[in-house]
Amino acid sequence: MWQAIQSRETGRTPSNSFANQLKSRRISSLQLSNRKDFVSPHRASVNSLQVDLTEGRYLLSGASDGSAAVFDTQRATDSEASGLIAKHKCVFSVDKGHEHGHRFAVSSAVWYPIDTGLFVTGSFDHLIKVWDTNTAQAVVDFKMPGKVYRTAMSSLAMSHTLIAAGTEDVQVRLCDIASGAFSHTLSGHRDGVMSVEWSTSSEWVLYTGGCDGAIRFWDIRRAGCFRVLDQSVTQLGVRPPILKHTAVNSKVSAEKSSSGGKNRLKTLQSKHTGSQSMKGSSSVKASVEKSRQKRLHPGMLSTLDRATAHYGVVTGFKATNDGMYLLSAGSDSRIRLWDTQSGCNTLLNFETGRLQTSKAIQLATSDDPALVFVPCMKTVKAFGMWSGRTTLMFRGHYESVNTCCFNSTDQELYTSGADRQILVWSPGGSVEGEMDQDEEVAEDKDNWSD
Repeated sequence: MWQAIQSRETGRTPSNSFANQLKSRRISSLQLSNRKDFVSPHRASVNSLQVDLTEGRYLLSGASDGSAAVFDTQRATDSEASGLIAKHKCVFSVDKGHEHGHRFAVSSAVWYPIDTGLFVTGSFDHLIKVWDTNTAQAVVDFKMPGKVYRTAMSSLAMSHTLIAAGTEDVQVRLCDIASGAFSHTLSGHRDGVMSVEWSTSSEWVLYTGGCDGAIRFWDIRRAGCFRVLDQSVTQLGVRPPILKHTAVNSKVSAEKSSSGGKNRLKTLQSKHTGSQSMKGSSSVKASVEKSRQKRLHPGMLSTLDRATAHYGVVTGFKATNDGMYLLSAGSDSRIRLWDTQSGCNTLLNFETGRLQTSKAIQLATSDDPALVFVPCMKTVKAFGMWSGRTTLMFRGHYESVNTCCFNSTDQELYTSGADRQILVWSPGGSVEGEMDQDEEVAEDKDNWSD
């Protein structure tokens, strides 16, 4: 550790590289924390966890007993064992006894992206509620046509405040907090929608996964989905990184192609007209089919595409922070990595075991190292995002794990499950301990014995 600090001070290691090395070392040493403990107020399975996106401090949870709670991850409310174990009780909670509380299970709880003053809960009582954190009161209600499986808000949105809701109904609905009404209804799935996720590269793009095994991409500015993922449409591996010299070469080649493109255009047009005259009756049939499709609504055209991404229910989503890839989990116990630009399955083989099939699960990712945390029944596995190999395994829950939430601020992992517990996985050891260990290794000792 001292060598890394010395190389950073002398300028041999850039500051970003030094920070990434330190974070990578901390994440690779994650273990069940013996210094931090969350006192769960929930009396049933915990279905949702999220750390706020503004401060990275407050943890929001939702459970099957109809309750939602907020925890302060940095300031403890009590301590045990002479102050060695920090106890974190919830700052406040709302349950069935609250005048505006949910009557049935809370399946999803998410923060308002740009402010911790609001949070959103979705429940099996067919309601989505927007809560004021300061007063613990519901300020907006949305009545849905069925059980709410998942809700999501875009972390990039600057021009809208929409809540995407996946329910047991076949349609995805977008709820506008500003107007208190539905702004969009997205039709295309043939069964309930269990997973929704906004793109991390565009505020207008939404990903949805249904019980029909389909994953659909939506641009909410136009009608109908613009892409349906097909597990049989594949590409080998991930996209190569874009280098500077390749970008320059592409600009030069584009200029050259534009100069000769006009000459080639005339030849292509002549060939095209010649081929059209030779097609005969087949071209007439094709034109009739195209004209029939043009008369259909774009949303109706998207429903004709019945490609599937999983052999079963799509139970979980997670988009990478750069927006280039999408991770999906299904009831077929498969995890797939998708290229969001091409829509292709990258054929990355994740060493998964059994995944939950009856309810939605929550995945989590870390950037450096690039890991994906997946609930696998009673354990949580961390897979290399580009290798698919199991790098870490976390055992601590007594029943099935439902959610994983990674806090990039403190490099901590929070997990919850059907045992009603919220566990904290924090880096083992400390920086001072690593420094002392390096000093012991570097200490000068003789080779002979006394």
